[in-house]
Amino acid sequence: MRSSIFIPKTINVGYQNRSGTYTGKLAYVIYYDEKGKLRKETSWNGWRDKNIPNDEYDNVPTEGFVLNKKAGDYSTGWDHRHAYCRVYDPRGFEFEITIENLLYILESANCIKGKGLEGEFVYGWDGKDLVLMPVESPDYKEISEFNKIVHNNECIKAKDLIIGATYLTKDNENWIYMGKFDVYDRYGNWENKGKHFWFCKGSYFEHYRSMPKNKFIKCVDDKCNEKYANIFDKLEGNPEYSPYDKCNEKYANIFDKLEGNPEYSPYDSSKNEYKILYT
Repeated sequence: MRSSIFIPKTINVGYQNRSGTYTGKLAYVIYYDEKGKLRKETSWNGWRDKNIPNDEYDNVPTEGFVLNKKAGDYSTGWDHRHAYCRVYDPRGFEFEITIENLLYILESANCIKGKGLEGEFVYGWDGKDLVLMPVESPDYKEISEFNKIVHNNECIKAKDLIIGATYLTKDNENWIYMGKFDVYDRYGNWENKGKHFWFCKGSYFEHYRSMPKNKFIKCVDDKCNEKYANIFDKLEGNPEYSPYDKCNEKYANIFDKLEGNPEYSPYDSSKNEYKILYT
């Protein structure tokens, strides 16, 4: 399970009347993000029956979820709908989760026939996908700590950056800020693209002309990383940082290193090649 799953404080539930459910209502669940914006609202409004009032709930640990049935896994022409599992929420509606989510749940919770899933659950989102998260899962504590930082809604601005410091991204990754340096376009005749903000992302480098909005959510260590000097040596080998310099071109006769006394034959157009002849 990814550690960057977002757990909102409030969910919003829209409905359709649907047979094959315990209560006759199938739900489309969306959420408010850390800034209070309702996400996926357009598709949600296009799907739900507006004659059925929607409901908003606090996304707190809740017990009483029950597995119902498989949904999807059929094809209508070119369009194939993947398999999902319908789950009953004790607040009186059903929704769908992916099979991957179901397997993860069953690794951390018991499913008792006639009683449903044991334990408490909260709603989360992995990108666009809804995830039902068991509170007893081994990942929940780490995900909860990450979400406390996200909901704190801290924004790292360019003026706040410290060279060598480590920053947490919204994808729950630690990046090291290297500094602001020129960037050269290796595919555009080494054109200078101006100064960018350079970051070390694991074994890769990322750079931005301007600081991406809401990309970094916390400075986790304001001290210069102990590996900064070694990382900078690697950065100097990056062609976008250190461009190709034609002034330093040197030419050598490759035949000088060949044994014997080779002669360079004319180009053979029939074979599209040159030949090396030894005399």
